[in-house]
Amino acid sequence: MPEAQADVLTPDEVLIGLAREGDRGAREELFRRHVGIAHRVAYRLLGHEQDAQDAVQDALVKALKHLEDFDGRSGFRTWLLRIVTNASLDSGRKRRRRPTIRIDEAETGGVETAIQDDPALGMHRDDLKKVLYAALDRLSPPIRATFVLFAEADMSYKDIAALQDVPVGTVMSRLHYARQKLQSYLDGVEGIS
Repeated sequence: MPEAQADVLTPDEVLIGLAREGDRGAREELFRRHVGIAHRVAYRLLGHEQDAQDAVQDALVKALKHLEDFDGRSGFRTWLLRIVTNASLDSGRKRRRRPTIRIDEAETGGVETAIQDDPALGMHRDDLKKVLYAALDRLSPPIRATFVLFAEADMSYKDIAALQDVPVGTVMSRLHYARQKLQSYLDGVEGIS
């Protein structure tokens, strides 16, 4: 049985085949390369670090358990993000979306140099993030999920439509609605143009 090499970027399709044959390294590499985007999507949907980590963990366990069900009609990333989105929405329905308390470390891994030099800039950035997350929180779960998959996961309309099992036109209208609503929520907020 061939082993996947971590230093060579092996295509997802090859890793899936190896993982299905029991190659633990292939399975770990497959999930390692997508866990970052999975976490960002879950965090944007839930607005709370611990909830996002829990949703991603649940999603990865489900994906691992059902890897044989991946049929290749979409890319692995799309399939995994569908599981992450569903786990996040399920978690959100159970717990209700919590207010965002800690934002800084989830995205940047720490404080940027400019903020270290000017604490007021860091406070202003944190205030803007809170306003943005509050606006995002006001969107309905399907609209928020569509917007997050487009803006954060950089997914195409077609991939989002496949992931959400809706027509491309629905994705387009949800994104249009999300942009309009977010703009109306953010009008007049200082520092957002």
